[in-house]
Amino acid sequence: MKKIQTGIGRRSFIKSVSMAGGGLVIGFNWLACKKAVEAENKEVALEMPDEWFELNGYLKVGDNGVVTIYSPNPEIGQNVKTSMPMIVAEELDVDWKNVVVEQAPLNTDVFKRQIAGGSQSIRQSWETLRMAGATAREMLLMAAAEKLEVPLEELSVNKGIISHKNSDKSISYGDVAATASKLEVPKEVALKEKKDFSIIGTSRKNVDGKKIVTGQPLFGLDTYQDDMLIAMIVHPPAFGKRLNSFDPDSIKDMPGIVDVVELETFKDDYKRSAFDTDAFDKLVVVVGKSTWEVMNAKKALKVDWEESPEIVLNMDIFGRDTTVSHPKGLESTEDHVKMMDNMASKGAKIEVARKDGDTQKAFKTAARTIERSYYAPFLAHNCMEPMNFFADVTDDKATLIGPIQTPEFMENSVAERLGMPKENIEIQMTRMGGGFGRRLYGHFVTEAAALSQKLKSPVKLIYTREDDMTFGTYRPAYHAHYKAALDENNNLIGFHVRAGGIPESPLFSNRFPAGAVENYLAESWTIDSNITTGAFRAPRSNFIAGAEQAFLDEVAEEAGKDPIDFRLELLNKAKENPVGEKNDYDAERYIGVLNLVRKMSNWDTNASNSGRGVAAYYCHNSYVAHVLDLSMENSTPRVDNVYCALDCGIVVNPDAATNMAEGGTIDGIGSAMYGEISFKNGNPQQSNFDTYRLIRQKEAPKNIEVSFVKNDTDPTGLGEPPFPPVMGALANALYKATGKRFYKQPFIKELNEYNESKILKT
Repeated sequence: MKKIQTGIGRRSFIKSVSMAGGGLVIGFNWLACKKAVEAENKEVALEMPDEWFELNGYLKVGDNGVVTIYSPNPEIGQNVKTSMPMIVAEELDVDWKNVVVEQAPLNTDVFKRQIAGGSQSIRQSWETLRMAGATAREMLLMAAAEKLEVPLEELSVNKGIISHKNSDKSISYGDVAATASKLEVPKEVALKEKKDFSIIGTSRKNVDGKKIVTGQPLFGLDTYQDDMLIAMIVHPPAFGKRLNSFDPDSIKDMPGIVDVVELETFKDDYKRSAFDTDAFDKLVVVVGKSTWEVMNAKKALKVDWEESPEIVLNMDIFGRDTTVSHPKGLESTEDHVKMMDNMASKGAKIEVARKDGDTQKAFKTAARTIERSYYAPFLAHNCMEPMNFFADVTDDKATLIGPIQTPEFMENSVAERLGMPKENIEIQMTRMGGGFGRRLYGHFVTEAAALSQKLKSPVKLIYTREDDMTFGTYRPAYHAHYKAALDENNNLIGFHVRAGGIPESPLFSNRFPAGAVENYLAESWTIDSNITTGAFRAPRSNFIAGAEQAFLDEVAEEAGKDPIDFRLELLNKAKENPVGEKNDYDAERYIGVLNLVRKMSNWDTNASNSGRGVAAYYCHNSYVAHVLDLSMENSTPRVDNVYCALDCGIVVNPDAATNMAEGGTIDGIGSAMYGEISFKNGNPQQSNFDTYRLIRQKEAPKNIEVSFVKNDTDPTGLGEPPFPPVMGALANALYKATGKRFYKQPFIKELNEYNESKILKT
């Protein structure tokens, strides 16, 4: 049995206790539980207790044994609002039927890493959550020992009922909660053996499921206050332009319009951090009484724009001073492609990221070489719920409510912008209608706060769909060039990758196949841009995985080897005799998902499948392999089956984890096949779903099967890992089905051109 230090300091304990009657409940009064929470069966509705007793910041126990567990992290659809309390409940040893889950507010004194990003929520909080539950369980047991007048070590607990081993005495959590809440927090507690888990590893329904399907308020857009104003921003029409002037008289007499103001998101002397964003900070805001009235006035407002100068910002990127450059000028996709091709071919400003052996010699002595280039465009995040935030700023307090992935970081930004201590800022997290990295960047939080302060009124800031799609923050455009060398025995003896993008490189120099090839060279480059970009589901992996896995398929074919056998051959080499000292993956776990997907898909018995592709990738500490079956119907691709094997350690909630893998798989297919934001003179050419192509329901795979490698490894990432590799499996399946390789995303454009060329030939 593992024992850990509780780490619950007296200061944080006292603070969390004080919150129990304050922020935790009052802050969410418009969303909070009713007096009685309906359970799945109305006949067994869960009655709320008359009195709650706080044992630590993560939970409180009622006098009837009902337990409230606070879910600390932002809920973005990854199901942490259910999964994280499951971990606490497991160690607490309470019946899940007696658990009420509430979203915690931002409080970094109590909760660890209140961020939704990098697929790290559960991985980073795994032990802390277990500690919180185990600590409360120990305190309840101590209180029971006192009440029953028996030795502590003779007590056991099962689903909230404490029993004495040597008698028929028993008592419930509710009966001892008051006593337990007055005890000192133990300095050390024991965690359960993993084999004894009874909640972790079982499927539990989403705690917000009923509210979602019945339309009850959960999301930021649902926030409402009687006296609040509605605000919308008029953004520049193109990247490379900025506000010159505007005419408020052009809309002042329109119905419902209260004001038109100029707003700067950040102060001039403020050093921006990673998630503040770095463009469009001088804005015009239309303020009114209703969404419809403001939307109409926004379209009618007369604004004059001018060309932006070159902008160079010094930013604080996770403690590192970083210079970000935005050149002047209006950029276009056509020029972007030429610039990337030129950069990749001429090798100017190339940085060597890793070098093993002598690739020059390997290519010189190779029996055969193969080289290919891959390209992917900018992508929009397309959250179903556009950006929005509510702010009510008074002279001494700021209340902020809305959907944000990084409340911790935004608390600092808002405090700086308002000139107010962080202690006076309260951020309440609502459920997010999608994020995918877009809501890491909280400029809209700062904008709402600054606007409320300026107007001296509560304000709900809303971005329209068009604002969201044409105002970035996009997935960067990427390019990768690969070259491989084979000897006369079809062994891979040299590998060279040169990857870059606008404005970042997608290269991971220490990931597979690094470590598996004796002569290996990885290089990167970047091109500055004034188009705002940022993290997008599985940053950088969301391109490089597909490119790498498509190229490895071509190398395997050139070598005359089965695609899975070829990957396993390299991975076994990396496992038994790795090249280099730093390889960011576990070859054994990589092999595990490949073997599992091979079995799931009956790969060896269906080897002749004409539209079948495979891919495997490691990111966010997890391993995923896909096999995708695709057929062509009237020259249109149809994904019939996807087999998805994952190794993400212990799976807390299998049903939710499967949903996450299915969603990532469909999202990956859709992004690779259809997604693109293109530019002409700085203007995004797609502004809504009539021009930005998402995958449609009829284009989703007919069947997706998901399986997890079973092990006792602590949980690793899940939200992002299933997204990148399926793009490679799709590319390889398209080749098998059509006989043509596709190198440029979105694949549908290349496919249509290919189909048209076939028609012309006939």
